[in-house]
Amino acid sequence: MLPHQLGLEPFRPRAPWWTGDLQTLRDTLRPVRLPADAGQPLLLPVAARPGGKGVDQLLAVHDLPLPPREPLGLVVLLHGLGGSSDREGLRRMGRALQLAGFAVLRLNLRGAGAGRALAPGTYAACCNRDLLPVLEQARHLAHQHADQRAGALRLLGMGISLGGTMLLNAALAGAPLDGLVCISSPLDLAQCSAQIERPRNRLYQRWLLKRLVQQTLADPFGVSDAERVALEGRGQQGPIRTIRGFDAAITAPRWGYSSVEHYYAAASPWPRLLERCCAGWQGLPPTLLVHAYDDPWVPVEATRQLAAAGELQARGLEVLLTRQGGHNGFHSRCDGPEGNWGDRLTARWFRRLVGAPPQPGAAG
Repeated sequence: MLPHQLGLEPFRPRAPWWTGDLQTLRDTLRPVRLPADAGQPLLLPVAARPGGKGVDQLLAVHDLPLPPREPLGLVVLLHGLGGSSDREGLRRMGRALQLAGFAVLRLNLRGAGAGRALAPGTYAACCNRDLLPVLEQARHLAHQHADQRAGALRLLGMGISLGGTMLLNAALAGAPLDGLVCISSPLDLAQCSAQIERPRNRLYQRWLLKRLVQQTLADPFGVSDAERVALEGRGQQGPIRTIRGFDAAITAPRWGYSSVEHYYAAASPWPRLLERCCAGWQGLPPTLLVHAYDDPWVPVEATRQLAAAGELQARGLEVLLTRQGGHNGFHSRCDGPEGNWGDRLTARWFRRLVGAPPQPGAAG
């Protein structure tokens, strides 16, 4: 079993975070104290939106290994829906990778976090127009790191939730990644939309939607009159009450889709990943997908089906399904300076991928 191969015990939740919901909410309810952010801000140029002029910029934060040493690789780290480079879960994951010997590039997607003022608009589950040039620039940064050592430096990707979906879509489009880890990532957007609309998830959806609407209205470049009417709830349909409604009014038209159904179908990586499984994972980097059966936000079914196909035909794909863990939770009894169980799993999987010796530390 993969955790054992990496020197970890199977995932067991730590008290009192026993359920999928508590695992999901743990970072919000009891944040972990992290050192001050010492990362170096980097501005990455990307093409302007259709109809725009010149170039836009995205803000990333570059972290070096801890303690200082030659990096084993460069990991591009992507946040999920409503997140940013300074969110606790992303910073904790980044620090775990730094302690494991990697340089890290924490990216703020279009409109997110401290990069809000640098580019108009918002991101989507498939944002290759932004992400592909960012990954090319990250490859150049990896080459700069490699100038200080013998041999090429691997460019790796790690995505939390929707960030993993974006990286999978980029990999399917030929992004220059040498390895990829996705935790709790939606593979089928329509299934995910239906899941978050379940009555039990009403508070989750309300919280996410509030962040998305605030982020969109805070755009210093402005929003269209039609968008403002929808976001402020002044349209014939009243306030936007669901993520699907937000995607129909904002995300789909901004990214060139004719409808929210078109967006969900075209930006869901699952059908194309299944095809690549049948072709032996050809053209894709070694990939690890991690998902918990008790994830309250993202259904596990698409990942489970991909795992079944991968077992038969895809040597480059590893899928780890756990009974518990919630949505990007994976808080275990042995969590400590190396991060939580999901952080340690990611760091050790990347170390194995680049041929580094096993990392000592907590096994649980």
